Amino acid sequence: MRRAIRGGLRPGPWKRGPVLAALALLLGLVMLLHADIPNRIWNIGSLVETLLPWFGLFVPVLLAAALWRRSASAAVALLLPVAVWLNLFGGTLGDKSHPGGDLTVAEQNVDAGNPDPAGTARDLAASGADVLALVELTPQATGVYEKGLAKAYPYHTVQGTVGLWSRLPLSDTRPIDVMDYGPLAATKPAVTELASNRALRTTVATDRGPLTVYVAHLGSVRVNLRAGFWTGSRDIGIQALGRAVATAPSRRVVLLGDLNGSTDDRAFAALTSQLRSAQDAAGNGFGFTWPARFPVARIDQILVRGVRPDSSWVLPADGSDHRPVASRISW
Repeated sequence: MRRAIRGGLRPGPWKRGPVLAALALLLGLVMLLHADIPNRIWNIGSLVETLLPWFGLFVPVLLAAALWRRSASAAVALLLPVAVWLNLFGGTLGDKSHPGGDLTVAEQNVDAGNPDPAGTARDLAASGADVLALVELTPQATGVYEKGLAKAYPYHTVQGTVGLWSRLPLSDTRPIDVMDYGPLAATKPAVTELASNRALRTTVATDRGPLTVYVAHLGSVRVNLRAGFWTGSRDIGIQALGRAVATAPSRRVVLLGDLNGSTDDRAFAALTSQLRSAQDAAGNGFGFTWPARFPVARIDQILVRGVRPDSSWVLPADGSDHRPVASRISW
């Protein structure tokens, strides 16, 4: 009798796990309304958008807890985050590449502390890229890359810590200041400006006409208790680079670089409003690039305008803490 009474007093499956059901709904709402999460406090909105694909990992965790609690309400509540995640990223899971392409472009942050720049240069030379952008070049390693890439790439330019190697002629090359953008930038001595330069613009002469190529390494971001998700230096660079892209001398534009952020982050609107991601248009999967051993974010980007990405992929690790990215584009 006591056993029967206790059984009758137990909550049914629809009443079990109210906390789990609430967490599932909260997870779905965070993903659904991520654009409305404010950045006023610690840049929380940008941090959430940077990590947004990984929010899907909470679904199996909550599902396991719901099954353990035998909570029907929590299981049904999980339909919301599942639907939202699939709406946001379901298309990313498929292979959107297709045959073709006139030109292969590639980019890598080669890592200032790379222990084997000569090996990295050999791997990149064998990648088959027609245009290759390297960032985070050091004075000591630049000569190694110039020597290692000379045979495959007869044309190249290095502006500060960024460079471009090409099988095709280059012209009209100039540095772009993405670190001290604004009125005070004009007061910097030219020698100092070039030594620390982190972006450039050049024109590649192709059989189909001029292609404007930008190479950039935007400022680093930090996560700490005082500032939260600190992106001040990077965001200054985004605005400067956005203005430079808007005045490109040709309608065909490719931006190659370590942008230190995901294009899902609203902070990149100055660029994503003008350019589209080759990975989003023609890639397979998320294309994470950093850190090289176990990539969790795509911060190395290939963005285009006026050309069509036919395929986009991530190359194997080669000694740097970033993996190289490549894309095949056509006119």
